[in-house]
Amino acid sequence: MTVTVIGWDGSGLPATAAERLRAAALVVGPDALLGELGIDAPTASSDVLLQALEDHLEQGEGPAVVLAEGDPGLFGAVAALRARGIKPEVLPATAVITRAFACAGLNWEDALVLAPAGAYQLSRVVNACRAHPKVAVLCADGVGPAELARELAPTTPRALIVCEDLGGPGQRVTHSRMGEATTRPWKDPDVVLVLDPLHRPKEPGWVAGAQPGPAEWALPFETGIAPEVRAFVLAKLGPRLGDLIWDVGAGAGEIAVECARLGAAVVAVEREEEACARLRANVIEHGVKVALTRGQAPPALEPLPDPDAVFVGGGGTDVIVACAARGPRTLVCALKAVEHVPAVLDLLREQGYQAEGTQIQASRLIAHADGSHGLHAADPVFVVHARVL
Repeated sequence: MTVTVIGWDGSGLPATAAERLRAAALVVGPDALLGELGIDAPTASSDVLLQALEDHLEQGEGPAVVLAEGDPGLFGAVAALRARGIKPEVLPATAVITRAFACAGLNWEDALVLAPAGAYQLSRVVNACRAHPKVAVLCADGVGPAELARELAPTTPRALIVCEDLGGPGQRVTHSRMGEATTRPWKDPDVVLVLDPLHRPKEPGWVAGAQPGPAEWALPFETGIAPEVRAFVLAKLGPRLGDLIWDVGAGAGEIAVECARLGAAVVAVEREEEACARLRANVIEHGVKVALTRGQAPPALEPLPDPDAVFVGGGGTDVIVACAARGPRTLVCALKAVEHVPAVLDLLREQGYQAEGTQIQASRLIAHADGSHGLHAADPVFVVHARVL
């Protein structure tokens, strides 16, 4: 028994797709689309896609058709069917992402495409929008233009292009300011394009979407945390696309810049104006996005969105407790004196973390005037790293 997946983009069905529909003993699809096409065969809603197909296949009553929006292989029904062992025939139409960018008059080979399964993934979608200058978000329950604009404002200015009912009779493409997006009514939004208005496209690359990671990390910054220590800190933080990292007591932003280069959204918190100036220069030099909050922690942390991981490079135990209270999966602290380590370990364990400490000391190879070599030992740094139990 065959299962055919047909993509629909509002432009009419090709002959092969129309033939499959006429021969179908069951058609599964979105309720609105089933009604629009006037299907004669028995139908079922795509909300019960897998159960409806499995029941039909058990009864062996003839071929089945699954209707989907656009290209059903792009975050669509094909993956769900194959995961159940069903290998369908696929007749795709133009993907909704392709139509969205075409209607907006934009190229999209450098865009990140996100397909959240629901509102519980909103924070990761927003973090990706903070970190990437061009993002296409396929709308889902709880993830639409209003929710995106509300979460991004005011720290991350973005332009929104909202695409509604693409290919349908109510197609509308709206360029919206963030404040407007949170208040106006939207009808069946399909895709939201989230764009950094200050972004300038780079040379065309060889890979679409998010770019490959940096060729080198633990960069040799002139000041701040030594690269050897920074490599260990980054390994424990695990910054990645969809994460929000706090760098508290950021100094010149060495950790913040590195996390942004690895694809995470980053907020740097620093109170000293001179350090903030160096941080801004480092951000510009490396071409990354870092949101800078100038202020004294813990108060400066209160308005920030909850982090996935936190690095504390400066501040007292009150800062560490305030960071832990926001529930990041990982919290890493750099300490200059071993005497401070036991108190920090105890505090983190009280907050529900499994905490450990590591001393890191690197010795650099140096050349002497006579051609011989020796080692120059840097001061040790004590790193406390903790994960949620």
